[in-house]
Amino acid sequence: MTTTARSLLVLFACTVLGSGAALAERADREKPVHLEASRVTVDDVKRVHVFEGNVVLTQGTLVIRTAKLVVTQDAEGFQKGVATGGSNGLARFRQKREGKDEYVDGESERIEYDSRAEKAEFFTRAYIKSGVDEVRGHYISYDGKTEQYLVTAVPGASQSSEQGRVTAIIQPKNAKTGAAPSTPR
Repeated sequence: MTTTARSLLVLFACTVLGSGAALAERADREKPVHLEASRVTVDDVKRVHVFEGNVVLTQGTLVIRTAKLVVTQDAEGFQKGVATGGSNGLARFRQKREGKDEYVDGESERIEYDSRAEKAEFFTRAYIKSGVDEVRGHYISYDGKTEQYLVTAVPGASQSSEQGRVTAIIQPKNAKTGAAPSTPR
């Protein structure tokens, strides 16, 4: 693998899926990237690297599974990564959270990461789970600079849209595992 391809993979592996980037295991950045695919196409002139066929990328606790991974680099060195398809048509990732015995899991039909904007986007059947909290919608965007999420239920939904609903499950911070929920009287 060329140095350019490896550096793109390391950047994609470390920062793709920004929802995990801020919470990710820091030690992962120092681990080697392991990549398996049925086919790899490298175009150093156009700075495009395409990995196809049951793609599995691992770096420490980070695991990305997808049918196709395309990594591009612009003239200034910023990278974009796009993971599409996979089992049941979903690209998936999993990474251990820093300092916790918890993982961040995510999936959608397409996952895009832009290193310049530090933004990850999950398109169609989007789902992210961090520890016991989870969110599901048609589209999930995570801004790594502001550490803010945007989740919409349907494509192009505005704040006033009544079409579809976003689902979120947020556990209380002091909840005991296995404790029965209380019921109002």
